[in-house]
Order: sequence, then structure tokens, then C-alpha cells
Amino acid sequence: MAALGLGPGVLVLQVLWVLALGLCLALSRAAGRTRLTVVPVALGAAVLTAALLLFPREDERPRPAAVYEIVDTFLIGRFVLLAVMSLVLLGCLFLLLIYHLMEPVYAKPLPSS
Repeated sequence: MAALGLGPGVLVLQVLWVLALGLCLALSRAAGRTRLTVVPVALGAAVLTAALLLFPREDERPRPAAVYEIVDTFLIGRFVLLAVMSLVLLGCLFLLLIYHLMEPVYAKPLPSS
């Protein structure tokens, strides 16, 4: 069972962290003491990740080396994808700077007496 060249362990870890981060985001918007449950959720995901990484199911002995050479045929496509993703990240950071970090804070009028 491999999707996109990844094994089942990587997919399980990805699903675990997506669910944990989604739950943390939902709980961080809650009111009161419920907001503090974000910490146990994050720690639980970290402990479960450590447990999954420390107890592998495969045999740890290396397999004999293959006779053929592995060639990456999608190298140029990976670099193009990396360049596009880097440009999108820089654009998002720029928009974050403009619309969130540099947003003016207007003073509230003083109560007149």
C-alpha cells in the first residue's frame, strides 16, 4: 500500500498531524478553560508519533544492494515545483506583512467629561 511513493507509516503520520492540528485550531477558538486542551492534544500527537517511529514493523536488517542504478527522472519537474512553491510562499508572506502586520491601529477617542 503506497500512495505517491510514500509508505503507509508516512501516510498515518500525516493523517495524525493533520487531525491534531485541525483539532488544535478548533480548540484554540473555544472560550474559557476548553482552550487549554490544545496542549494535551499536541503532546498526545507527539507521543503517538514517537511511539510509531520507535517501533517499526519492518525488519531493520538492510536488504542486499540491487544491481541496477536508481535514476530520478522527474528532477527538473521537482525543481520547477519547488521554485513555484517558494514564490507562492514569498507572496503569501508579503501579503501577510501588508494586510496583517502593518494594519493601522486607530486610537479610541478619550471620554469627554
